Order: sequence, then C-alpha cells, then structure tokens
Amino acid sequence: MEVLTESITIFGDIHGNLPALEAIFADMEQRNLSNLYCLGDLVGYGTFPNEVVEFIRERQIPTIMGNYDQGVGHDSDDCGCAYKTEVEQQRGEQSIAWSNAHTTEDNKAYLRSLDDQIPVQLCDLKILLVHGSPRKINEYLYEDRSDASLERIMDGIDADVLVCGHTHLPYHKSLPSGRQIINAGSVGKPKDNNQDACYVVLKADGKQLAVEFVRVAYDVERIASAIEATDGMPDVFAQMLRDGRG
Repeated sequence: MEVLTESITIFGDIHGNLPALEAIFADMEQRNLSNLYCLGDLVGYGTFPNEVVEFIRERQIPTIMGNYDQGVGHDSDDCGCAYKTEVEQQRGEQSIAWSNAHTTEDNKAYLRSLDDQIPVQLCDLKILLVHGSPRKINEYLYEDRSDASLERIMDGIDADVLVCGHTHLPYHKSLPSGRQIINAGSVGKPKDNNQDACYVVLKADGKQLAVEFVRVAYDVERIASAIEATDGMPDVFAQMLRDGRG
C-alpha cells in the first residue's frame, strides 16, 4: 500500500473520449496536482480507444480495470453494462463490437493486466479504489442506496473511505458509522446533465477528509463529430455527450 501525506486525485470512466481526458490533464497540471489514480473504463462508446489507453500507459498512472476494459481486453461481446431497454442493449452491442475491432492487441493486453482494486493510505485514512464495488466490477453503487446496504459493503473491506465509479454520477456520502463513499463521476461520459468532464481531489488532515469535485469544460463537438463520422458507432452517443446524459 502506497502511503501518501496530503492528497490524491482520482478520475475514471473516460470511455474513449480523448478531448475530455486531455482537458482534465491540462486542468490538473495548472493546479499542480499529483498522485493520480484512474478508476478504469478507458474504452467504449468514444472513438479514441487506443489514444486514451496510450495516454494513460505513457504516464504510468495506477489504473483499475473497468467492466468495459475487461470486455474489450478479452474480446467479449458483453461489456457488463445494465441496459433498461432492448434499444439500449443493441447500442451497447454496437459499441463493444466497434471497440473490440478498433483497439490494438497490445492495448487489449494492457487492459487485461489492470488490477481490480487499489488501496491507498492517505494520512490516517485507509482509502480503497474500485470501479463498480468491492464485490463486483459492474455493481452500481448509487447515492440513493440505503445506508444499511452500503454499511454492509463497507463491513467487507478494510477501509475508511471507498471511492468508486461506474455510475457516472458524482457524489460524496457519509454513513452513520463515519465511513464514507465517494463516486468520482465520469471524465468522458457524464450522466448528471452536465457535459463537463469530472474528477475528484481528496485532501486529508489526519482523519479529516476534504472532497472537491472538479468540472472541466472540453471540446465536446470534437468527440461528438468523431462519433457521428464513424461507421458502426451509434450517432445517439454524440448527442448524449452534448446533453451531459451519458
């Protein structure tokens, strides 16, 4: 476990959106942020899978395997997503088929090599980073889940704070036990009606934790136009990014 003294910066759910990734890194550099961690889902939906993977690889950023990384890494036709309608499922199948066909074998091998969780010591706080939940890579931990259910999840791990992604909906929730759950939101596919990319900065003083969600505007039309110009990727994904609804 890496021991840090002041802060960590966490981001994830990039989903092949290179313009959004470049924008948050420009913002992080301007703020002189370090100790970066990625919660995974580098690929899927967006049309820059290799560029995103190579961006992360070149910087040697500790990264968790997301469900989409797992699917594409193994050339699966299942991304592990939960779809509410048959139309959504068909779009998802198009997305992973396109991502499988356009991600290099070397980058797929990298995706297969990623860890399923990363523990970090931040001052006196034990932090656990996961993609979906500690129990399952594609479990959705929504903010409105009952405290009792979230407490049971925390009982199964050795951590004061759980940081997850996967839902693309940022939140910070303190439980009755004093333990905390944070969702870092999404860099490349926000679903909270805000098109800006999202990442989170955690700063600790002993056991006191400060949580800052950072939103960064980026060139949405660059990725939207790239999706619309690509055969095999549903155009609706472009409009979802414009609307900030994933």
